[in-house]
Amino acid sequence: MSFVKVYSKEDILPLLKKRAGETKFGEEIGFVKTVKDLKNHPAKYVLLGIPEDIGVRANHGNQGTSKAWKASLGSILNIQHNPLTDAQNMLILGEIDCETQMKQAESISKEENHYVEKLGELVSQIDHKVCEVIKTIVEAKKFPIIIGGGHNNSYGIIKGVSQALQNPINCINFDAHTDFRSLEHRHSGNGFSYAFEEGFLGNYFIFGLHRNYTSKAVFNSIEEHSKRIKFNLFETISIRKELSFFDALQEAEKCCSNENFGIELDLDAIECMGSSAISPSGFSLNEARNFVAYFSKNSNASYLHICEGSPEAEIFPNQVGKAIAYLVSDVISEKYNL
Repeated sequence: MSFVKVYSKEDILPLLKKRAGETKFGEEIGFVKTVKDLKNHPAKYVLLGIPEDIGVRANHGNQGTSKAWKASLGSILNIQHNPLTDAQNMLILGEIDCETQMKQAESISKEENHYVEKLGELVSQIDHKVCEVIKTIVEAKKFPIIIGGGHNNSYGIIKGVSQALQNPINCINFDAHTDFRSLEHRHSGNGFSYAFEEGFLGNYFIFGLHRNYTSKAVFNSIEEHSKRIKFNLFETISIRKELSFFDALQEAEKCCSNENFGIELDLDAIECMGSSAISPSGFSLNEARNFVAYFSKNSNASYLHICEGSPEAEIFPNQVGKAIAYLVSDVISEKYNL
């Protein structure tokens, strides 16, 4: 499949930091030669990167999310392989080939007429690639873990999973924003609204929505579709403390987990995390880990998407990669007692 750059063991060796007496995660992780080989590999989890930031720029945001994949891959490969982090249950597929679109995006001047609309056309091209690759992974009965890029990629992921399962898929989004904006050109702020409009997204729950960054129009849209779109506010959970974090998890679970659902985690929602829209107020990384660990153990969970990370948007760039590595390990660590 030309839409994905398939990795081999040799591709990741430069990222490994071996140490005597230890076995690193990357030394035991699996690989396939082609996408078609996925169905014959015993691993449950498939790691996939999306190195792009066109969707963020098309939404008037800051570039940098294209670098989250490589930053996190280095961290993931160098965690310890032990009975609690079983690398043999995961394989690295590789990355969505965004090189052509990224080069074309660089050639578009911000001074040009319809600048963001032209970027949106490139986002649509990436949507197609993401959809086809995710569809193949899910048809192979695997659980994709997708890292990198903007939240625009939620659309291609949801569409691909939905087509593979031949049903709409529900979604729980750990996010400060709804990304349910108007159906204009494609960008990082309307992936869920497009998936909803086209029938790929069933129920949708926004976990920890920030009141300060949600427009009246978006609240009206949520109200219009209140039977299928629900949310809880970050302020209700963490500021006024009218809803415990665990009860907030159960609200989202009740809304979406009775059928196949996706787990979306936007790093913008984590306080002072390097992201495309870094925020001084948000959940802690440990709360994000709790969220991922809680929902990934549900038998109806179908994928995890970690997006909007921007390693250069903070004082310590390596922390974004390490944060994502913790989140990934929380998905695969199914054993808690040796």
